[in-house]
Amino acid sequence: MDDKFKIGGKELDSRLFIGTGKFADYNQIPDVIKASKSQVVTVALRRVDFDIPEENMLEYLSSDVIMMPNTSGARNADEAIKIARIARAASGSNWVKIEVISDQKYLLPDNFETITAVEILAKEGFVVLPYMSPDLMAAKRMVDAGAAAIMPLGAPIGTNRGLKTKELVKVLIDEIDLPIIVDAGIGRPSEAAEAMEMGCAAVLVNTAIATADDPVLMAEAFGQAVECGRKAYLAGPGATADLAKASSPLTGFLRNE
Repeated sequence: MDDKFKIGGKELDSRLFIGTGKFADYNQIPDVIKASKSQVVTVALRRVDFDIPEENMLEYLSSDVIMMPNTSGARNADEAIKIARIARAASGSNWVKIEVISDQKYLLPDNFETITAVEILAKEGFVVLPYMSPDLMAAKRMVDAGAAAIMPLGAPIGTNRGLKTKELVKVLIDEIDLPIIVDAGIGRPSEAAEAMEMGCAAVLVNTAIATADDPVLMAEAFGQAVECGRKAYLAGPGATADLAKASSPLTGFLRNE
């Protein structure tokens, strides 16, 4: 089956995006990328330091990986736009994940400010993937503003709580004609598979991999789960029912004489 996945003119084989925060040892990251088979990796601008090579995330990424800087730390659209421009100049990548967060308790994204940043950066030639609270009207405005994909949260950042916004994400899958990529909150490979079975185009995972006892093995598990979930979606899962239905006939085999 032809199942092409394209964003920003790039055709991707992997539907797992990974983040680079929270790793105890940056030297794990190349092995994590390899094990996961991920082709898109997010990097915060503050982790790009040319003066200290061992602290420069770019040193750990191979040339065949798409680096997607994020605007982590931005509290409004202006700050997100500034960070995106600096990140492109520093990395050479025109991909950007927009994060605009002023809420310091739950770290929920500001959809209004995000829409503004998407519109300006898309006009400047960025491939813009906005992180957002799953809201249909906001997602539609991001589409109109030039987003390349929509990235709703599954649960608050870093919580590993799973797909708590499932019903809202389903609405976006049904109504938005762009890839829907669940970002934030996914804590287990089974939850990534669930998102893919629903019809999400991809998932982005960071904390669940970086904080695992064995990040490399967990990265491999997530990669396999995403592949399995996508195959299940394409296969078309059977319908659910409220009452039991026997797989084989219950009558006609043994009869009373």
